[in-house]
Amino acid sequence: MADHLSLVAQHGYLIIFFVVLAEALDVPLPAALALVAGGAAAASHKLNVAMVLLLGVSALLLGDSIIFFLGRFWGWGLLGVLCKVSVNPETCILRSAELFYKRGKTTLIIAKFIPGINTMAPPLAGSMKMRFAQFLWLDLTGALLYVATYTAAGYVFRDFVAAITRGFQAAGHVVEIVVGAGFVAYLGYRLWLYSKHRVYRVVPRVQVEELARKLSENADEVLLVDVRSHGYYDSGAARIKGSIRLEPNNLSEEIKLLPRDKDIYVYCT
Repeated sequence: MADHLSLVAQHGYLIIFFVVLAEALDVPLPAALALVAGGAAAASHKLNVAMVLLLGVSALLLGDSIIFFLGRFWGWGLLGVLCKVSVNPETCILRSAELFYKRGKTTLIIAKFIPGINTMAPPLAGSMKMRFAQFLWLDLTGALLYVATYTAAGYVFRDFVAAITRGFQAAGHVVEIVVGAGFVAYLGYRLWLYSKHRVYRVVPRVQVEELARKLSENADEVLLVDVRSHGYYDSGAARIKGSIRLEPNNLSEEIKLLPRDKDIYVYCT
């Protein structure tokens, strides 16, 4: 942390811009910390607060716009890649989609404050074919709120940030050892979770031809269920003939209504 703050103090605007841009592009760098440090530097008259805000917002908009268009062209494939670090990729995607379902497009305004959602919101908006002008307006509002909040925190609590920096510098190698040990422990924990839940990464699938044959031969023994996520389905959307609709955000209740004497096949986006 001390190194990060000193870098901001020495190289200022360039560091803030690229750290915030990197996080917007889903590189795990601490944009919030860079903005807090920038606010503290501005309070100490080492940086201009207006320039810190401008660069922070510009970096977020640039990174989010790039990810938005990648999501539009690559769709759920990109979302799956971004969720690879998650224990359960499908849960990662559905959590973001559920927030869009509950709060609509205004999710983009608060997404940057929610770990995981901040990564998924721009590409999800792109994959849902949101108009770019609308995305840009909502994302700008969210970026302004995010950048202003953390920059203001650094500005107001300048003395506290400075005290933390001095504490890290005084602790020296002890802090490095503790941080390193914590990182190793966290990595081990993630690997353990990955191993524990890897069985859920294998989703049984059926070929279209095989399912069509089963439907033609034993239609009464097969139930086809549409579970497309919000954004890809509305009341007027076409469904596969003979299928029923279940709302994926309410599966825990709707699944209780499914018959137990049929083979059930679900399809999503």
